[in-house]
Amino acid sequence: MNNYSPEGNLIGTPENTAAIKNIYALQESMLQGKILEARVTVCDNEHNLIVDLPCARGIIPRTEGAIGIEDGSTKDIALITKVNKPVCFKVMKIFKDENGIFTAFLSRRAVQEECMKNFISQLHPGDIIPAKVTHLEQFGAFVDIGCGIPSLIPIDSISISRISHPSDRFSPYQDIRVIIKGISGGRIWLSHKELLGTWEENAAMFSYGETVSGIVRSVEDYGIFIELTPNLAGLAEPREDVRIGQHASVYIKALIPEKMKVKLIIVDIFDGISTENSLRYFYEDSHISRWVYSTPQSGKIIETVFE
Repeated sequence: MNNYSPEGNLIGTPENTAAIKNIYALQESMLQGKILEARVTVCDNEHNLIVDLPCARGIIPRTEGAIGIEDGSTKDIALITKVNKPVCFKVMKIFKDENGIFTAFLSRRAVQEECMKNFISQLHPGDIIPAKVTHLEQFGAFVDIGCGIPSLIPIDSISISRISHPSDRFSPYQDIRVIIKGISGGRIWLSHKELLGTWEENAAMFSYGETVSGIVRSVEDYGIFIELTPNLAGLAEPREDVRIGQHASVYIKALIPEKMKVKLIIVDIFDGISTENSLRYFYEDSHISRWVYSTPQSGKIIETVFE
């Protein structure tokens, strides 16, 4: 059982609300070493984080804001970007000032160090864990794999179907699942595409003769690649009025397992309305040792071995 969830998953829970509602509950949480969450309202000019607590003035000193801040391996931008977002912390000290106002010194770093020791250091290649998308760059998606600890899914590991930008697949703050691809020197390498199903599993959702929806992912001289699912795309005949990112209605002309191909005919093409990215995961287990995307009939093997 993972008790070290990505940040933002605790803040609205009844347990978290009760633990910070008054100074007595906050003191009890400190004694019990509870992991709590609240929203950052200010990052001051010394990069201390001011946290919104209902019963006290919450302060996360700069060096307690994240692992690596003190030695410089984590840049202060990691603190600045937390404004108006929930962060996890432990209560380290509570006192009352000369005006009778309670102040609580908090540590996010202490939670991250505990998460590293008790959870992340125990992970192995092939383990599947929850994550939360934090921000998207051209080269990949940064995710929180526990208590604000970041890791990266490279763009080519997000799905089998190629995308031009991670925003084609993910939305900021989206809860997803990821798979540990490797661990080296304290760094965690992630993948995602293995959770989205094999060619056969995705093709089984469609039948010859159906007309279904898709998204244009690539326009080539010899044809147009249209994504039916994140791990399944088909090829349609060339057309001049098609752009990457458009939505399409397509007729399924053929499903060919031995070649892992889907032949399509474009019925209609249009600019789609942006909707929240949704994903279907084919695996509910917590570990995969080997994943084979290709079909048994195909002479080409597309696989990932986790070791």
